[in-house]
Amino acid sequence: MMITPVHRFRDIERKPEYLQPEKCVPPPSRTSLGTMWFIRDGCGIACAVVTWMLVFYADFVVLLVMLVPSRDYVYSVINGTLFNTLAFLALASHFRAMLTDPGAVPKGNATKEFIESLQLKPGQVVYKCPKCCSIKPDRAHHCSVCKRCIRKMDHHCPWVNNCVGENNQKYFVLFTMYIALISLHALIMVGFHFLYCFEEDWTKCSSFSPPTTVILLILLCFEALLFLIFTSVMFGTQVHSICTDETGIEQLKKEERRWAKKTKWMNMKAVFGHPFSIAWLSPFATPDQGKADPYQYVV
Repeated sequence: MMITPVHRFRDIERKPEYLQPEKCVPPPSRTSLGTMWFIRDGCGIACAVVTWMLVFYADFVVLLVMLVPSRDYVYSVINGTLFNTLAFLALASHFRAMLTDPGAVPKGNATKEFIESLQLKPGQVVYKCPKCCSIKPDRAHHCSVCKRCIRKMDHHCPWVNNCVGENNQKYFVLFTMYIALISLHALIMVGFHFLYCFEEDWTKCSSFSPPTTVILLILLCFEALLFLIFTSVMFGTQVHSICTDETGIEQLKKEERRWAKKTKWMNMKAVFGHPFSIAWLSPFATPDQGKADPYQYVV
């Protein structure tokens, strides 16, 4: 097999003894592992908490500053229900993206027994990660924050305190989409509320004093505009990455394409599940992705 320049940065050998398997501690059995996935990173935890606080602040302003004081009961009920539904879906998506294993490769599996079990043939190679002592599947990359190799790793996002990878990309895409929608909805409601207050007495359009109302609305407007731009861009880049079947890291490193090319529709179903249904929009539906063996160690 020809070794391309991309391979120079990887520890590649064909025989178990050259991979120094004696330096790797065998991975713990799956029965001893908890089902909870959570990254203990101070920056990521702080960003996740800030994300939830900002959503709660937006909900506070929308409900108590704009909708509850409104005289139009139908307007308040419709917009309140819509905003809170989208906010709930956004937080649920964030929760799933943060606590779902993104596709971590078993740590320390570069043991002599495991390498020999692959039954390598002449010309076949395996990739070993020297940082987490794992035999890496194709398209896996090591994350310095998670301290694990992640299958189809796109990037590490501090806002969800997790990597975006093979198993949680759906939830991250939904998170960015729902945040963009509630941001747009909030901006529209702020615009209508300002027009209403200019036409009416400011003391009657809110239960707060006029100066406090203006400050709260301006802060919400700034927050909504900032997150609308940010999450819209992230949503667009994620959808493009899914359709082209090329992760952010692969695009950045301009890695050689070694996997079969599929249609955009097949790539979408690989992330959101088979077949197409309303479950694509639900953070509670775990996609039945129907993938092949995820541990494609041998090349």
